[in-house]
Amino acid sequence: MPNYLSTINSPADLKRLSLEQLNALAREIRERIIEVTSTAGGHLASNLGVVELTIALHRVFDSPRDKIIWDVGHQSYAHKLLTGRREQFGTIRQAGGLSGFTRREESEHDFFGAGHGSTSISAALGFATARDLRGGKEHVVAVIGDGALTGGLALAALNQAGHAGRDLMVVLNDNEMSIARNVGALSAYLSSLRSAVEPHVRRARAETARLLSRWPLGDSVLEALDRFKDGLKHLVVPGMLFEELGFTYLGPIDGHNLGQLIEILESAKRLPGPLLVHVVTQKGRGYRPAERDPRRFHGTTPFSVDNGETEVSPTATFGQVLGQTLIEMAEHDPRVVAVSAAMLDGTGLAEFKRRFPDRCFDAGMAEEHAVCYAAGLAAAGLRPVVAIYSTFMQRAYDQIVHDVALQGLPVVLCLDRAGLVGDDGPTHHGAFDLSYLRHIPHLTVMAPASAGELRRMLGTALSLPGPAAIRYPRGPAPEEALSEGPAECSETNPPAVGQARVLREGTDCALLAVGPLVWAAKEAAARLAENDIQCAVVDARFIKPLDEALLERLAREVGRLVTIEENALAGGFGAAVAEFLEDRGLSDCRLARLGLPDRFVEHGERADLLAGLGLDASGITAAVRQLLFPAAGH
Repeated sequence: MPNYLSTINSPADLKRLSLEQLNALAREIRERIIEVTSTAGGHLASNLGVVELTIALHRVFDSPRDKIIWDVGHQSYAHKLLTGRREQFGTIRQAGGLSGFTRREESEHDFFGAGHGSTSISAALGFATARDLRGGKEHVVAVIGDGALTGGLALAALNQAGHAGRDLMVVLNDNEMSIARNVGALSAYLSSLRSAVEPHVRRARAETARLLSRWPLGDSVLEALDRFKDGLKHLVVPGMLFEELGFTYLGPIDGHNLGQLIEILESAKRLPGPLLVHVVTQKGRGYRPAERDPRRFHGTTPFSVDNGETEVSPTATFGQVLGQTLIEMAEHDPRVVAVSAAMLDGTGLAEFKRRFPDRCFDAGMAEEHAVCYAAGLAAAGLRPVVAIYSTFMQRAYDQIVHDVALQGLPVVLCLDRAGLVGDDGPTHHGAFDLSYLRHIPHLTVMAPASAGELRRMLGTALSLPGPAAIRYPRGPAPEEALSEGPAECSETNPPAVGQARVLREGTDCALLAVGPLVWAAKEAAARLAENDIQCAVVDARFIKPLDEALLERLAREVGRLVTIEENALAGGFGAAVAEFLEDRGLSDCRLARLGLPDRFVEHGERADLLAGLGLDASGITAAVRQLLFPAAGH
């Protein structure tokens, strides 16, 4: 059998293939995406859903002259395969390999980097404006999913684009999902566009088929009727919302019918002004396990191609611990409610939603709204817990400051995926949350090192009269006891605000660690003890407020401190300790700060990234030796 994918070195190669060959190419692309993600993990369901759409776009338009701008970027795998990255595709999301998202540095066909949702229309309007100012003629296309369309950024861009009237095409990839099933009025509106005329068209077709079956040419006429059906839908169900915003609306279109896609896109690119092409696709298309459970295969770990099964970790993740603990607390306190932004599964809230459907709220892919909505819930007497990934919480910064903290409202912010997330890379690393939270007045900031600590901290946060934030990393939450000193707090006796834990006493140096890096600090201290270097180990627990009494004691008695955090050094925990020492006149205390450097960290295995940045036991050991024996050059 021909291998068409091996002949595609650029989008221009698509123009010589027949429709039959393009459909065969679509099958090959799906097979390659499944093969690679089954071994390396990645975003599977979303990429399988846009294969035909990607082929059609690159067949009709002339990239890189024409600009195709992908929203989020996690559905760009077929795009990468068609734009000269076929041979490198097996390296995707691996250290030194291709990014799992679009990236300007990677290809001349990646015009705008993306990892967060709702950006493509704004960026595309920028490209269209620049084109018009310099007298260019190229086409500009934004490809956005229906989930990303719920973000305020996308709606604001639609508003301006419609008003500006520039030549711009927005392709709405409508699969009824973002990560999970979409919610909200806009999703319901799109559903009505998909379904309004289908029952009538199906009934009319069935009746016509019965009548035509008596005629010699009945089958041919019926085929013509099927081709006419989609045009009829365009007349009966216009996209009035988009038309009112100033867009010419075309759709809904079958996103897996290559012939129809190419025909519509060829016609659409000749139309002037803003266009919205509504394409309906199936997430997970072509792989039965992903079709049945697209939520699980949105972002997947390695799996068996035969049955789609993945290896399940025996240790609960921090997100799962949060969800279970929140269920237990909600059973005793009817004020406790949960809020997330299109990621109930990823943040561990799916079971809470099943148990308390009226007390769990998915705000859609709109983090700003989610936090402000939670502020309203809190102002009305409820105790909202908002679970959002650290990198996405950045989008709600103003709401945290203006709507939550300024008003002193008891909103609990749970920042999942804090620190390095691994193979999703710089768009998804939670590298900055301590820096952008620490300086906000009235906000208590915590970081658990274990599952038990997360449970206790959630109790502390929900007992406070004002706002609190809890940040924790992706992955398993250790259950082992950390303490070698005083007994840990019980779950009925959560930690007092600002109370750190001394896990090990020492006289030569004190290691002050944040979150699960406490484990690496303990291992480093044990290694150093083998060489008669006695290091105290402290689980900081609170980034704000600091345990000032403990810090002052260690600064005076030990005199050498090392702070260890999975956050940017600028403005993070170490910076807070440095400020404290300066303010207290303890500048004689020598301080070394370990954390994330002033650059965007690339993608790769999380453990490898930490080791490369000196945030594992070996790196901490080396930093202590350098602090104690600077002349030795270690």
